[in-house]
Amino acid sequence: MYLSRVKIDYYNLKSIKELNHLGAYHSWVEDSFPEEREKPKNERTRKLWRVDELRGEYYLIVLSENKPDFEKLEKYGVKNTAESKSYERLLDSIKPGMRARFKIELNTVYSTTKNVEKGKRGRVVPVPHEKLGEFFLDRTEKNGFSVNKNELAITTIGKKLFLRKKEEEKGAKVNLVSATFEGILKVTDEERFRETLVMGIGRKKAYGFGLLTIIPCNE
Repeated sequence: MYLSRVKIDYYNLKSIKELNHLGAYHSWVEDSFPEEREKPKNERTRKLWRVDELRGEYYLIVLSENKPDFEKLEKYGVKNTAESKSYERLLDSIKPGMRARFKIELNTVYSTTKNVEKGKRGRVVPVPHEKLGEFFLDRTEKNGFSVNKNELAITTIGKKLFLRKKEEEKGAKVNLVSATFEGILKVTDEERFRETLVMGIGRKKAYGFGLLTIIPCNE
């Protein structure tokens, strides 16, 4: 596994024009692995990604099984800013009881069967803002970690544009609700937690959601 990043060149007019929805970022990520691009989707390796801000600059962060092609990764990036590092050392360091600072952006929706006919699929609806903390905390144990509610912060709440491939389709433009959670976590199940780091959490992981990044606490 590799964790890679590149500084996004938002000062470039082409970048601003073309990176106007989540699908464009998804294509950028997939294009960064040209040896897989022609494969059927079910044969491609999983990639998790997110856009992060650091000291006023924006970076595309990608977690992948293989190293990306730096030239492709810098398509919308600042030249010579692409870098990758092995993720195995971090994965090998995971131990029960380990505490770490974390960050994750989730597509904050849930399925409800309220007012839905019996036998039909439930509707997907946004989580109310006042229940976002509960929404996140309910997903910690099954993913191998715990978080004290006093050490959890919701740093952003918003919507992101997602365009379906065929714009003539009904609902071609969709706003995906999102929230970013940050804080301190404690590992409770090391194997499950490793799987969470590699596989991500929640919905729409191909479109920039679900990547859990951590920095171990020096205690």
